[in-house]
Amino acid sequence: MAKVICGITTSHIPAVGNAMYDKLENDPYWKRFFDGYAPVIEWLEKEKPDVVINVYNDHGLNFFLDTVPTFAIGCADSYQNDDEGWGIPTSASFEGDAALSWHLAESLINQGFDMTMCQEMKVDHGCVVPMNLMFRHLPTWPCKLIPLAVNTVQHPLPNAKRCYDLGKALRVAIESYPEDTKIAIFGTGGLSHQLQGERAGIIDVEFDLKCIDYIINDPDKMCAFSNTEIMDKAGTEGIEVIMWMVMRGALAPNVNLLHKHYHAPISNTGAGVLLMTDGTD
Repeated sequence: MAKVICGITTSHIPAVGNAMYDKLENDPYWKRFFDGYAPVIEWLEKEKPDVVINVYNDHGLNFFLDTVPTFAIGCADSYQNDDEGWGIPTSASFEGDAALSWHLAESLINQGFDMTMCQEMKVDHGCVVPMNLMFRHLPTWPCKLIPLAVNTVQHPLPNAKRCYDLGKALRVAIESYPEDTKIAIFGTGGLSHQLQGERAGIIDVEFDLKCIDYIINDPDKMCAFSNTEIMDKAGTEGIEVIMWMVMRGALAPNVNLLHKHYHAPISNTGAGVLLMTDGTD
C-alpha cells in the first residue's frame, strides 16, 4: 500500500531559484533563509521518498489566463521545465509516475473532485524551486514527481476548506494504491506577499505566524478564513497559503511537527518551512 510519509511546506519564489544557481546560500541576505531547510533536507535524505506530489500554482507556463483549471494533476511519464523569463536556468526533466497519477485522478474524481488530467505538462518555478530546495545537492532527482496545480491566479479561486478537503481525498486515493510507495507531499507558495498595486510588498508577520499555527494545530480554523480575509491580511499572492492546506489535509488530524522555520522578508515575501508527519489521536 502507498503511504504518505510527510508533509512539507515551502516558498517557491523565483529569486530563490536564482540565488541557488548563483550559490548565494551563505550570503548574509540569504543565509538564514536557506539554513531553515537543512533539517528537511537531512530528513528527506534519510527517509528517501519514492514520489513527491508537489502542490503548486502555475504562473502561465502551462496554463494562461484564458484557460485555468481549478485543480490539475500531471499524468505523464516525464515533466519538462522551460524558461519563464525570470533568468532561472532550466532544470533537468523530472520522471513521472503515470500509473500512480491515473489512479489518483480516478479516485479524486470518484470522491467529487473534477480534476484536469494533463498527459503533457510543463512545470514552472512554482514546482521546480521547491524541488531544488530539497534536492539540489544530489546529482540527479532522487524520486519521481507528480505535479498537482491549484488555481490561485484567475478568480474565482478554491477556498482553504476546499483545498483541505482535496488533501483528505488525496490521502484516501494514495492509501488505496496497492504498490508499496513512499510519498512526500509538498505544499508550496506563500506566505504573505503582494506583487502589484498600492499594497505591493505587504508582509503581515503576525498573520503568517497565525496561519502556521492553525495549519499545524487547528486546520479547521484556517478553513474558516474566506479568500477575501486571507488576501486582506496577506496580500493578493498570499492566497497561495491555500495550497498548504492540500498538504495538511493529506496528513492525520494530529501531526508530529519535526521542523518549523519562518523568515521575512525574503524577496518581499514571508517564507515558512514546515516538516510534519502523522501523529497519533
